[in-house]
Amino acid sequence: MNPRDADYCSIARALAVVGDRWTLLILRDADLEQITRFEDFRDRLGIARDVLADRLAALVEAGVMEKRPYREPGRRTRYAYYLTPAGEQLRPILGALQQWGDAHRPPAVGPTVARRSARDDRPLHVAFVDDTGREVRLDDVRFTPTASYPA
Repeated sequence: MNPRDADYCSIARALAVVGDRWTLLILRDADLEQITRFEDFRDRLGIARDVLADRLAALVEAGVMEKRPYREPGRRTRYAYYLTPAGEQLRPILGALQQWGDAHRPPAVGPTVARRSARDDRPLHVAFVDDTGREVRLDDVRFTPTASYPA
């Protein structure tokens, strides 16, 4: 038994759903840009139709997004894609990737999106927080095997 197998590793199981560049960009646009329609994702990302259809179907199947029908006057029924609560819980992952990209792969013009609190517009960063609400430095974080960890 390899403890990195998807049967045992939460990271491997998560990556099976969201571990693709296009998938993360779809999630980014669904979250940050509030994009919901297939054509809008396609136009914004420049992604091939078959790849987009595949990624959206996988996100729906995994419970990260849900399809809702809509119909414009005189047109056939189409579907919009919305983040589910599980999809919204990926926001810290998107924020962490953005934070890392800003720090280690910054564009020449500087960051293009800031993470800020909706309530009071204060700047935000992604961090580990302990059970008392205290932020923990990265060099103080360790991953500890549990009783379920394969021998």
